[in-house]
Amino acid sequence: MTTVRLMGWMSACLLFGTSFAMANEAGGAVAATGGSWGPLAAAIAISVAAFGGALGQGKAAAAGLEGIARNPSVFGKLIAAMIVGLALIESLVIYALLIAFKILG
Repeated sequence: MTTVRLMGWMSACLLFGTSFAMANEAGGAVAATGGSWGPLAAAIAISVAAFGGALGQGKAAAAGLEGIARNPSVFGKLIAAMIVGLALIESLVIYALLIAFKILG
């Protein structure tokens, strides 16, 4: 029950708090590069990408090691495919880092 209550409070804060956070001051205009929201957007982009990449790499490594443990004779084929998969996952995180740098200008 406490988890449901905590999620309710968090949802209420996000729902009602954003209207004040997004209010624009009189005469203030947001720049095309993201204005003052640029650093926050970059931080969110790279943190979500790093979190997702870490989860993906963990699952891939666990599945690869489980496959090797079940059938040790496929070590050579499986480890090569696993390394390529991990490199592709990491490249997506690096791509998100480049997007974060682009947001910052």
